[in-house]
Amino acid sequence: MLAQPQDFGQAFVDAWMARDGAALAALFAEDADFVNVVGLWWEDRAAIAKAHDYALKSFFSRSTLVLGKAKLRPLGDDVVLVHQRFILTGQLSPTGTETGRRATLMSVVLERRGGGWLAVSAHNTDIVPGAETHVATAAGLNTADYRAE
Repeated sequence: MLAQPQDFGQAFVDAWMARDGAALAALFAEDADFVNVVGLWWEDRAAIAKAHDYALKSFFSRSTLVLGKAKLRPLGDDVVLVHQRFILTGQLSPTGTETGRRATLMSVVLERRGGGWLAVSAHNTDIVPGAETHVATAAGLNTADYRAE
């Protein structure tokens, strides 16, 4: 449980860097939802813990997560929307080689419960420079930019 909504980003990084899926999931309510960058949807704290514990001990085992810009938007007395950017380095590919830098933007809804704040919903999105959307093809999703130069 968080003392203040603005503590979410650092607490998430701390749990990530400790490779502790349970500590990361403890930032979330028992009935929370978490959607990751590829649309996997975990629908409770236990599922959030299991997925992150697996990832943090395998392909994110050598990763570094760093805080970026944050913006908080109160949605009432007991609900806050947090937009938090993160920078990720050191992810391992399926072959075990280190991959490049990734930037993400996570949207998190926090609710005051009892003596602190818990995330009730989170959605993480990869930031893809130079892209505006995805286009589905027979080979899969590809990024596209329709904006005029």
